[in-house]
Amino acid sequence: MPFTISDVRFSYCNLFQPKAPVNNPAGEPKYSVTILIPKTNTAAKALIDQELQKAIESGVSSKWNGVRPPQPAIPIHDGDGPRPSDGMPFGEECRGMWVMTASAKNAPFVVDRQVQPIIDATQVYSGMWGNVNITFFPYANAGKKGIGCGLNGVQKVRDDTPLTSRVTAQEAFKPVADAVNSMFGV
Repeated sequence: MPFTISDVRFSYCNLFQPKAPVNNPAGEPKYSVTILIPKTNTAAKALIDQELQKAIESGVSSKWNGVRPPQPAIPIHDGDGPRPSDGMPFGEECRGMWVMTASAKNAPFVVDRQVQPIIDATQVYSGMWGNVNITFFPYANAGKKGIGCGLNGVQKVRDDTPLTSRVTAQEAFKPVADAVNSMFGV
């Protein structure tokens, strides 16, 4: 069942162009976003926990042959703890946050505060804040049983410092004096 989480920060925004998974470059390209939920947003965490329980109950009857796995994989992680993929710490932007990645095969809706489509992809970036509509679903795949997180859409609510290490041309380079060009006959 789709539900909306309010007041989240976005990272790794692949909302306009699908990308293959980092851990499987030959895999099917998907749209995706990492959702950072402040731990102070207790209402969001309570909603997530409630929806996870519903998805687990659904999985028992629809995917897991009437048996609840002892430890089903869930899509939400503590940003102050280790990443489940490799045991390394999450990035600094994840401190004090719950971390979850949502993905979709089909393009999600991306809208502004007035629920108007955002056409200019440069307005959507890692670091912005907003609301996200997701769906939890049970899965059983290659011996793994758990709950996945489907991405339905994103609403951008406000700007913030981009979560990027990109530099500008002015930060990377200094002007080159004309004297250097004359050495080459320019």
